[in-house]
Amino acid sequence: MNEEIMMKLGGATELSGNDIIVSLDIGTSKVRAIIGEMNNGTFNIIGVGTADSEGIRKGAIVDIDQTVQSIRNAVDHAERMVGIQISEVYVGIAGNHIGLQTSHGVVAVSNEDREIGEEDIERVLKAAEVIAVPPEREIIDVVAKQYVVDGLEGIQDPRGMIGVRLEVEATIITGAKTPIHNLLRCVEKSGLRIKDLVLLPLGAGQLSLSKDEKTMGSVLVDIGAGSTTIAVFEEGSIAATSTLPIGGEYVTNDIAYGLRTLTDQAEKVKLKYGCAWYNDAAPDVVFKVTRIGSNVDKEFNQQDLAAIIEPRVQEIFQLVQAEVKRLGYTGLPGGYILTGGTVAMPGVLEVAQHELAASVRIAVPDFIGVRDPGYTSGVGILHNAIRNYRLRTAGGSSSNVKKPANRAKSSSPAPESEQKPGLIERLKNMFSEFI
Repeated sequence: MNEEIMMKLGGATELSGNDIIVSLDIGTSKVRAIIGEMNNGTFNIIGVGTADSEGIRKGAIVDIDQTVQSIRNAVDHAERMVGIQISEVYVGIAGNHIGLQTSHGVVAVSNEDREIGEEDIERVLKAAEVIAVPPEREIIDVVAKQYVVDGLEGIQDPRGMIGVRLEVEATIITGAKTPIHNLLRCVEKSGLRIKDLVLLPLGAGQLSLSKDEKTMGSVLVDIGAGSTTIAVFEEGSIAATSTLPIGGEYVTNDIAYGLRTLTDQAEKVKLKYGCAWYNDAAPDVVFKVTRIGSNVDKEFNQQDLAAIIEPRVQEIFQLVQAEVKRLGYTGLPGGYILTGGTVAMPGVLEVAQHELAASVRIAVPDFIGVRDPGYTSGVGILHNAIRNYRLRTAGGSSSNVKKPANRAKSSSPAPESEQKPGLIERLKNMFSEFI
C-alpha cells in the first residue's frame, strides 16, 4: 500500500504541482471529492466526483471497507472528469465528539530587527497548543481569534509588524481519537495521502458567512442526510459547535412509512416532488408509488407528501433552536444560515423562518458546477486550505499544526521523535530563508 501511495504522489506532483487541491467530504448519503485549481491568485472548481455513501450511519463510520469503496468511487469519478490522478486530499471532519476550548499563547519575537515573521506565528500557536488534553482526545486544529503585539489587541495578521512580545488568543479544536483514526484509516486505505484535517463547520462558515455575520453573531446549520451540524460564530470566529443525530434520512423514512413504500422509492419521490411547506404544495402535481405487499401503484399528490414532510422539518428546526439555547446563545443578530443537501428542498426556508422566528437564508457556493447547498462543506474545505495557504505565503513555511498523517501513526511509539526533527528542520529552513 505504501509503495502505491508513493507512486500516486509522484504522478500527481508532476501533473499539478501545488496548484491543484482536492477536498473530501464524507457524508451519510454522499461522498464528494471536489478538485480546485489555483491560477494566478484566482480559484476555480474544475472537477467534482460524487458517490453514494456506504458504511456511514448518522455521520459516523460503521464499516471501514464500504466507506473505502465509496471514497474510491467518488475520487475515480472526479479523476475521470479532469483527467488527472489524485494523490492527496484535504479531509473534512465533524461530529458530536468535536470540542472547542480557548487558549492563550505568548512568545518573544525572535528576529533581531523585531519584525514578526512566520516562525513567530508558528511558535505562538504552538505555545497556545500546550494545554491539558485527555488521553482519549487529540488536537485537530488551532484557530487564532486575535493576536496581541506588545499589548495592542485586535490584530488579525501580525506578519511584518514590529514588536517584542507576541500573544495569541486561540480556539483549540479537539476530537476523540477513535473516530479520527477511523476516518484517517479509511482515506489511507483508499490510496490517498491526507494533507490536513479541516473542521467542516469552520470551513463552511468561512465560505458562507459574511464578515459582519461572523462578527455580530450567527448560527450556521448544516442539515445533511444523517445528522445536523450546528456552529455558532461570534466575534469573527467559531465559538461553539454541536451535532444532532437527525437529518434528511428521517424525512425519507417518514415518507416510506406514510406512503407504505420502499425506502429507495421514498427517496426518489422526496427528491423529485418533495415540498416542506404545505401551503406551497400543489394538489395537481401527482405521482404513483408501488406499495409494499402489493403490485398495484397508488396515486398521491404533492400535498399528501408535504403533509408528511412538514412536521419532520419543523421538528428538526425546533431541535436546532433548543440546541442553540443549550449552548448559551439567544437572539444572535446574524440569524441562521442554512446549508446541506436537505435544505435544497422547496419550502425548507419558509419552515425555518416560521419555526426559528429570526432572519434565515440559504448558503450556496458561488462556483460553476457546485451551486447546491450540499456542496457547501466540500467547497468550504478548499476555502479553508486556500485561506491558510495565503496567510502563510509571506513566510513560505508549512502549516502551524501537526499533520494528520503524523497523527494517523500515533499508535506506534515513534511519532514524538518523528515530529520534533521535522519541526526543527522546518525552523532551520525558515531561518535560512530569512537570513
